Amino acid sequence: MSAGRWLTPTGGYLRGYTHTLNPYAGCAYGCSYCYVRRLPVALFRGEPWGTWAEPKRGEPETVRRELRRARNKGPVAVFLSSATDPYQPLEAKAKLTRQLLEAMADEPPDFLLVQTRSPLVLRDADLFRAWPEERLRVSITVETDREDVRKALTPGAPPLAARLRAIRTLRRAGIDVQAAVSPLLPHTPDFPRLLADTAPRVVVDDYFRGDGSGGRRSEQLGLRAQYASLGLASWYAPEAADGLFARLRALLPEGAALFSAEGFAPPAYRPPASEAEDPDASIGVGSEPSGPPSTGL
Repeated sequence: MSAGRWLTPTGGYLRGYTHTLNPYAGCAYGCSYCYVRRLPVALFRGEPWGTWAEPKRGEPETVRRELRRARNKGPVAVFLSSATDPYQPLEAKAKLTRQLLEAMADEPPDFLLVQTRSPLVLRDADLFRAWPEERLRVSITVETDREDVRKALTPGAPPLAARLRAIRTLRRAGIDVQAAVSPLLPHTPDFPRLLADTAPRVVVDDYFRGDGSGGRRSEQLGLRAQYASLGLASWYAPEAADGLFARLRALLPEGAALFSAEGFAPPAYRPPASEAEDPDASIGVGSEPSGPPSTGL
């Protein structure tokens, strides 16, 4: 697939971001809750979602020119990635995400969030350490501490222990990192403590406030029925995330536990008064799939 351009203007759930950057089309992880499986890029492919991923064609160096042009219009905040995982298994060989990071490093955007569920992100720690302070954050998805749940709902995703080790490693290296419990999946009572001991910052999200449609996208994916078939029906409710968030707020320093879009926003972002009064209000999506990380990765 041709990249055309690397940076795509965005909006919607990704509050505070001006652009998304998706190095790959498709995703090998194939999470059951991923909203992209219902978009044209997946529906018209003719192959099951989660069985394919391919790098976008284009010269990574051209992202420099795109950044300069975008910066002429104001500050640039980039979300890497909204409709795929930038650390696909094939990234280990293709190194497309790394090449894009290298191309951006000399003149980086005002803020870059790297959203992934792959421990392969550790390979690029040298680039992250060299990034200007407070202009980069790595966000690693850890939705549960139960491997049986991971295997049932996200069987293609990396093991949870490897993701937790990646967070600890980046934290020790002094890199701004957070755990993204996005979306929250069924877990053990020890999960809040595990998160608080592992990550300096945790964002929690769920299907009802984090899928960009008030839960309708998740319903269309058949998640309620899937939970019921697994004997997990009671977990398919907003109260599950509310309970975990309350526990995390008690365990973490003030401001280190965040909910939904607030937890993914750039540090400099200040919501308009209407959003501040109703942080869960649904907002329209941008010109590219720009749904939440909770259902997009």
